[in-house]
Amino acid sequence: MAVPCLESKSFFSLQAYHVSEELGFVLPDPLAELPPYYKPWMDIALQVPELVNSKELRSHIDELPLLSTQFLQKHRELRLAHMALSAMTMGYTWQDRDENLVEKLPHNLAVPYWEISQRLGLPPILTHASAILANWKKKDPQGPFSFQNLEMLVRLPGGDSAQGFFMVTLLVELAAVFALRNIPVVINGVRRGDTEAVAGGLETISQSIQDMTEALKLMHVHVDPEVFYGIMRIFLSGWKDNPCMPKGLVYEGVQVEPMEYSGGSAAQSSLLHCFDELLGVKHEAKSSAFLIRMRNYMLPAHKQLIEDISSRPPLKTFVQQQDSQRLSQAFQDCVTKLVAFRSSHINIVSRFITVPAARARQIRAQGRGPEEDTVSRAPTALEEVGTGGSSIMSFLKTIRDHTKDVRLPESS
Repeated sequence: MAVPCLESKSFFSLQAYHVSEELGFVLPDPLAELPPYYKPWMDIALQVPELVNSKELRSHIDELPLLSTQFLQKHRELRLAHMALSAMTMGYTWQDRDENLVEKLPHNLAVPYWEISQRLGLPPILTHASAILANWKKKDPQGPFSFQNLEMLVRLPGGDSAQGFFMVTLLVELAAVFALRNIPVVINGVRRGDTEAVAGGLETISQSIQDMTEALKLMHVHVDPEVFYGIMRIFLSGWKDNPCMPKGLVYEGVQVEPMEYSGGSAAQSSLLHCFDELLGVKHEAKSSAFLIRMRNYMLPAHKQLIEDISSRPPLKTFVQQQDSQRLSQAFQDCVTKLVAFRSSHINIVSRFITVPAARARQIRAQGRGPEEDTVSRAPTALEEVGTGGSSIMSFLKTIRDHTKDVRLPESS
């Protein structure tokens, strides 16, 4: 959906960008069911882990009827359909991991998936927007947004660790709500020259980023690194910059030539893009190109928000022009908390990818097979590579270091 740019208006608001006051970028009250016509999709989508495990998913999908997408009218219907077809697509592609790889997605899955993706402005692959933002429900509808009270609508292989990974990521998004609410406070305060308003907004954003970091650390509690590395990660991987599928994937009935799409990535979350643009973080060319490409995996309204934040007068310049210790400290704290969040992310990637990758290499060197150890089940081609296709540790360290560069000089 196209969103009008608000640059020409004096007052900046989140209302036009499909950002919820209560849930931020998270879709409020996602649907759990599609209209009865789409029962063949949901019957398979709700059994993806089991059908992958029994090696029956591909045969079930091959027998699906070609369903029209015309009966999907509401936004929430499209979001659930996109998630259901995404799970089926990832399962179909990676059912046998890096063996017996398919070269094409059958037309009865590819055609409706393409049509739904076009209507949403999302690519036809599993994205953060579907897997996290629109793939949740409360066990007790009246209960809190707590880990214990949240569960996925559509699951991927990985059991409790998959549940943990997706719901912890959702909690990180929810922890950012107060930060998102205060981005307009900061932008409008700069426009008015209201130093106290900008400082107050930045203080709230800083606390919210710290809350995000605390939520992110729950990965260590709820996700088994061996399960993530050896089982889950392949089902988050795409067919761009992936040595397992160097030619991409043909979407039968859509296009004759193969298409390339990156897998799910934390870089597809709009949160850090918003913070980077607000604080003026500049990344080097290669990292910046990847991050900007990841914006094409966001809902168009959220991508537009990031671009409109970037078009505002530089916040750092405003801070430096004011004689306000509170404002300078608030800006510094925001940057420091963002660096800490990225350091925490690096620690998680080290534990969940780098360490298991080293262990998998050791196991193979000893001549042991995947039936003996979970981590060695992961494709060797994906070692130390993020699901989005980046060389993950160097990429994360680079963007963290460039975040440090936006700090104010010590003299101020």
